[in-house]
Amino acid sequence: MNKCTERIFNGLVKENPTFVLMLGMCPTLAVTTSAINGIGMGLSTTAVLVMSNMLISMLRKIIPDSVRMPAFIVVVASFVTIVDFLLEGFVPSLYASLGLYIPLIVVNCIILGRAESYASKNPVLPSIFDGIGMGLGFTVGLTCIGIVRELIGAGSVFGHQIMPDSYEPFTIFILAPGAFFVLACLVALQGKIRRSLEKKGKKVAKPAGCGEGCAACASRGVCGGHLIEPEKVSVNKTEAAEDQADKNNQEKEES
Repeated sequence: MNKCTERIFNGLVKENPTFVLMLGMCPTLAVTTSAINGIGMGLSTTAVLVMSNMLISMLRKIIPDSVRMPAFIVVVASFVTIVDFLLEGFVPSLYASLGLYIPLIVVNCIILGRAESYASKNPVLPSIFDGIGMGLGFTVGLTCIGIVRELIGAGSVFGHQIMPDSYEPFTIFILAPGAFFVLACLVALQGKIRRSLEKKGKKVAKPAGCGEGCAACASRGVCGGHLIEPEKVSVNKTEAAEDQADKNNQEKEES
């Protein structure tokens, strides 16, 4: 598997933002009242992800470390503004449905996370495919949730009536609590499928966590929802305690 294909597979399966990393929950829960809203938000985020990853990767050796986060936000905000204007001009109905959540793409943790953990450290082409993979993974997640919510809550999918006229919709599924119910059920279903495949001896891609170079995970003892071995955690705590003791002794000797 080459680097570009690996990045797409990574975003769709191993590090799916919705079902594995549980990132971008605000738009995930808010806009998925219908499948078309899910696709619209997902593709909008994908466009911003690809373009911002590309530009940040191109400028990675120019942007100073001291201002990299403000610089990333400026780059992302520029592309979000372009997407916002395009949606308002060409797809006004979708623009009205998504509303405030389009500008809020600027602070979406998926975009800033990929800019920090991948695009700012890798060449342009892999960064573009990383944006495509993570964006498609986000789009698939939102669309699946939107389809289930629209089908159960309104009896239709993409505006087309699926259920018979005698079907009584469960309107709670197109309200706020329905988003939590559907997300929990889909995540549980994914986990059950993974476990059944593992029991059958089939190779299943393991979640890879939230990205490369996250130093904070080791100090907390968790990463991607998986507990690090207790031995490693205890070793880290012991080393930290020894370092602190040495520092205190040194300060006493100097005083």
